[in-house]
Amino acid sequence: MEPPEIITERLKLRLIEIADLEAIHNLHVLPETDEYNTLGIPKNLEETKHVIIPWVSANKLSKITNYTFAIEQKETGKFIGLFGLRLGNKKYSRAEVWYKLHINFWNKGYATESLKAVLNFGFKTLNLHRIEAGCAVENVGSAKVMEKVGMIKEGRKRQILPLKAGWSDSFEYAILHNDKLNN
Repeated sequence: MEPPEIITERLKLRLIEIADLEAIHNLHVLPETDEYNTLGIPKNLEETKHVIIPWVSANKLSKITNYTFAIEQKETGKFIGLFGLRLGNKKYSRAEVWYKLHINFWNKGYATESLKAVLNFGFKTLNLHRIEAGCAVENVGSAKVMEKVGMIKEGRKRQILPLKAGWSDSFEYAILHNDKLNN
């Protein structure tokens, strides 16, 4: 099977490669993108490399179960973020998504556009039944993105995210294959 590439009006999502190391590192060291992320800020490029090597390897498997996409502006080819889609047990036909955009590209609709495209990929190409996501309760921007595309807030997990600021609750969202994606 050809490696997936997801094209939208303004974006191209392609599987990450080791050549993306510096761009990914530059994304991960931003305090703004780290605020609601459990990964933490990597000390150096080598630490980032250890994080992404399993992602790159997973993308090269003949049957991918953990997709990690680079988000690029279609027009310029500029790296603006990451998007993950991790498949669960095949029996349950579900997956979990996550995303992280460079602060310079916040509030421009890129996260919403990416999420909608990956949800379509999950439902139409991978034939998934359910796709889930979560975010720290204080991460209002991410919650708005999920709600904008039609994901439903199903609940709240207490003190599940070990953030720099301390333990955070997480809102849990999901959308089903027969739910309507918002435009």
